[in-house]
Parts: sequence; structure tokens; C-alpha cells
Amino acid sequence: MSVRVRFAPSPTGYLHIGAARSALFNWLYARKVGGAFLLRVEDTDLQRSTEESTRSIIEGLKWLELDYDEEIVFQSDNAEKHRAAARRLVEEGKAYRDFTPKEQRDDKGIKQEIAERARAQAAEGIDHRSNPFRDLSKGESDARAAAGEPFAIRLKVARDGISRFTDIVYGEQERSYAEIEDLVLLRSDGHPLYNLSVVLDDIEMRITHVIRGQDHLTNTHKQILLYQAFAAPVPQFAHLPLILAPNKAKLSKRKHGEVVSLTTYRDRGFVPAAFRNFLALLGWSPPDAKEIMSRDELVYAFSLEGIGRANAVFNFQENDPRHWTDDKALWMNAEYIRTMPLTELLPMVKEELRAAKLWREEYDDDERAWFEKAVELIRQRFFTLKDFSSQGRAYFSEDFDFDEAAVKKNLLKEPRLRELLPALADRMETVEPFSAATAEEALRAFSEEQGVKAGLLINASRTMLTGQSVGPSMFEVFDIIGRERAGTRLRSQVPWNQFAA
Repeated sequence: MSVRVRFAPSPTGYLHIGAARSALFNWLYARKVGGAFLLRVEDTDLQRSTEESTRSIIEGLKWLELDYDEEIVFQSDNAEKHRAAARRLVEEGKAYRDFTPKEQRDDKGIKQEIAERARAQAAEGIDHRSNPFRDLSKGESDARAAAGEPFAIRLKVARDGISRFTDIVYGEQERSYAEIEDLVLLRSDGHPLYNLSVVLDDIEMRITHVIRGQDHLTNTHKQILLYQAFAAPVPQFAHLPLILAPNKAKLSKRKHGEVVSLTTYRDRGFVPAAFRNFLALLGWSPPDAKEIMSRDELVYAFSLEGIGRANAVFNFQENDPRHWTDDKALWMNAEYIRTMPLTELLPMVKEELRAAKLWREEYDDDERAWFEKAVELIRQRFFTLKDFSSQGRAYFSEDFDFDEAAVKKNLLKEPRLRELLPALADRMETVEPFSAATAEEALRAFSEEQGVKAGLLINASRTMLTGQSVGPSMFEVFDIIGRERAGTRLRSQVPWNQFAA
């Protein structure tokens, strides 16, 4: 039987990076073994599900280049099938109608507190099978339902026995039936609950491997009981370690905000392949400990056995703009920007410059060679695509800001620079041909004539030409900015007018 896996997010907000990692691991496994990767949108929470969130999920997968097979399944489309299946279990004697009045039944508790309550009651010796409606005769149950009395439907869990399964990541798992309540399948308003819907959809989609977050591990025992009740094959399970915040709390949308949203990384200038690479290493280790890996390399190396049990920690500092996300993610993005084929990087830079209103159509035409050379030069020190329009702005526009610290350090400390730099501009205008090598020759000769160190003029020129104190080789900068623009900038009085006391 061929492998079939699924990514099943709820469209109740942006795509969480934990969910994105689940999608990636499912996709990698499917591609590794030649299986199918399916997408199911679990949109049964009608109050919280939105079309915008669904769109965000689909766009996120597209951004990460995780293509799915077959049509998207929307869980809400199957609600009637799920209701019919629950009723069928009642007919077969595997489930029963619970006529407990609604105010006595805490539906919220069913979803959120059932595990804790079940364990506590088991410890106290409370019998979960003591529901008065569990053994109601079929005749009386049918008659009360026919009379219009509201009821929920519960699975009839055996009194004795142990649920067991082998998780591919966490190994042998077992739980006594005594700890498992007769779980609610259908609320009295006819709404199918999570465990029922998930199992029925997985059966219908012929899912062979369920790869999901470790927080679903305890649900699995309940779900296996449902597979058995429906006489369906039980898939294999692989639960993924959690992703924790620096304080070891679970990383959550509610507590940690935008840093856990996939769209944040797209909008802040991450290269999709870099972020995909980073996500892959959150909980999985390649056999050779290699870190920078292409999509094909990830597929080749990936295995479910390579997933660790230890939770992954996502290190970021909420109040520090330089460490707003994990340093390793930023490092990896910088590595990709620095080393990826220029042909792949240029369209991303174009999109960034266009968004910042810095793009000129000539960069695709007469100035294409210049554009490629400029990007190749400046990409070496950049961390995100945003850097091309911020730190790199001076290469694409005359309207750029001067870094105050750079001006104070490289310009204002030596009063003579206000006259020396325009004189250097005059010298540069006589240089033929104008290149990095000839610009260097001219600057060093000029510094000797003027009796100043070449470093003084190099640092001052960098700030005048780019607004910065660091960057690529200064003579390469002269070459890329060009004789005419370099001359204009060296003569500018803006830094003194703006920052001189």
C-alpha cells in the first residue's frame, strides 16, 4: 500500500511555525517514499474559522514550496457523514445516546479537561462506565430519541483492557481503558467532535501515517478505539517534539505573537528555502549533521527515525530588534542570501526593491549587468532581503539616510575632511578608466599628497557614498556607485549640515 499522509490545520489564525513544521515533515516523508501529501482544512469551529486564515495556510505552503496532491478536503463538508457514522455506531451497539440534560454536561470540559478528569477519577477508583444511559435498552433509547429528547452520542469504551500502540518517535505507548471516558462523538446539537471527525476523515482519505505534534499523543488512544469501532485499519503514528519558547513554555500564537507566524518571516525578508531548511532542523537531525540543505537534499536525508524526542527550543528575545527571532534562523537566511545562485536571488531582490519603490525597469534591460554586479557585491553581509532596500538603499537611490554613529566616527572627527573629500572627488573625475583598481590607486596617491592616512579617506568615503560605516571593499563600492554619483556624494555637505553640533 502506498504511503498517504496529511497536513490538517485549523483555519483559526495565521499559520503557526509549529504547524508549518508538521506540514514540512509530512511533505518530506511523502516525497522520500513516493507517497501522497494531502491537505485537509479542519474548519469545523465555525465561530473561529475564516476564509482569510484558509488563504494564509495555502499561501504559506506555497511560499515554502510544499505542493500538495489531490483536492483540498474541507472537514465541514463531511459533517453529515460524521453524524451518520456516529448514529451507525449506536445501531451497532458500539455507542450509546446520553440523555443527560445539557446544563449538567460541560461541553467545554469534554474538549479541554477530559484527560485530567479521567485520570483523576481513575486514581480515585471512579467507574467511567457508570453513566446511567450506557446500558439503557435499545427500545427505550430509540423511543426517547423519537420523542425529541436531546442527546449526545458517546463511544462505549470496554470496561477492561489496555490501549497500546508503537509511536515511531516516542516508542511504546499504553493506557488503561479505565483512564478513558466514554468519549463524546456527537454533541446534543448534532455537532461532531474532534476525535470522531479526524478519524473518519483519515479513514476516507486512506491515510497510512499520521505525523503531528506531540500534544496529540494522548488523543491517539481514543482515536485508535474509533478506528477499531469502524473496523478500519489503524495508521502508523509519529508524534513530533514540541517547539518551546526560550523560557521553555510552549510556543503559542496567543503568548508570543508574530514571531510564531510563518507570514512574519515572508514579510520580513526570509528566503523560503532558508526558512524551510531551518524548520527541518527543529526536531530532526540529518545523519551527517549537515546544516545547509537544499529541498532535494532534505528529501533524500529525511526519515521519521531521525526525529528526536527532545523538545526544540526557539530562541528569540522579544524586546531586542536584533534578536527578534532565533539567531540560527537569521544566520541560515544570511548563508542562503550569500551563497545561493544569483539567478534565484535576483527575482527576490527585484520584488523587495519594487515594494520599497526603488526598482527601475532599466535593471532588467540596459543596466542588467550593473544590477547583477551590485547585488553580488552587497549580498555578502546581508541577513534578510529587507537589507537590500534598507542598508543597501544607497546603491539604488540618491535618497538614503546617513547613520549618525558612522558620520560622527568617520567624518566629524577630522575637520579637514570637509575640504579633502570634494578635492578627492575632483581627482576621481580624472581617473581613466574608472574601476576598483584605478580608484584605489587614485585615493592612495591623493592621501599621500595630502599627508593623511589612506584609511581616513577610505572610511570617510564609505560613509559619504553609502551612509554606513561598514560594507564591501570600498574600492568595489566606488566602482559600483560609478564616477559621477561618487563625485556628487563626496561633495555633499549633508552630513555636516545634519549632524555637526
